[in-house]
Amino acid sequence: MAVTVGQAAPNFTLFNTEKQPVSLEQYKGKNVLILFFPLAFTGVCTTELCNIRDNIGVYNNANAEVLGISVDSLFTLGKFKEEQNLNFQLLSDFNKDTAAAYGALYENFVLDMRGVAKRSAFIVDKDGNIAYAEVLESAGDLPDFTAIQAKLAELA
Repeated sequence: MAVTVGQAAPNFTLFNTEKQPVSLEQYKGKNVLILFFPLAFTGVCTTELCNIRDNIGVYNNANAEVLGISVDSLFTLGKFKEEQNLNFQLLSDFNKDTAAAYGALYENFVLDMRGVAKRSAFIVDKDGNIAYAEVLESAGDLPDFTAIQAKLAELA
C-alpha cells in the first residue's frame, strides 16, 4: 500500500555501502529525500543519481539528507557508488521490505524479474511525516526534480 502525504513515514533500518546500519529515525530533525531506484548500473538510474550528485548543494542547503535505496546488494551498490562518485548514501533493501512499505515495489519487472523497487521519490520532513510522494510506474521516467527541490526549499 502506498504512503501518502501527511502520514508518518514508515521507519526502516538498512545497510549502507560501508556495511553500517542506517535508520530513518536517526534523521529526525532533518528533511530526508528518499529515492527508490530499480537497479544499479542501468542507464536511467545512473542518470537520476548522477543528477542528484551534481546538484547535491541544493539538497544540502535545504538541510536534507539524500538516501538512495534499491534492492541490489550492498556490494553491488558499493561498486556503483564508487564508479559514479556518488556523494550520498546508498542503502540495500535486498529483502524488499522497505520498498513494499512505501508502495514502491514492482511485482513483475522487465525480463520476468520480481520484486524490484519502483523509481520513486519521497520527502520525509523534520517531524518524520511524508511531505512529498511520487511513485512512477514507468522505470524510464525520472522524478520531478523541480517539484522536489521546491518542496525542500519550502521545508528548509
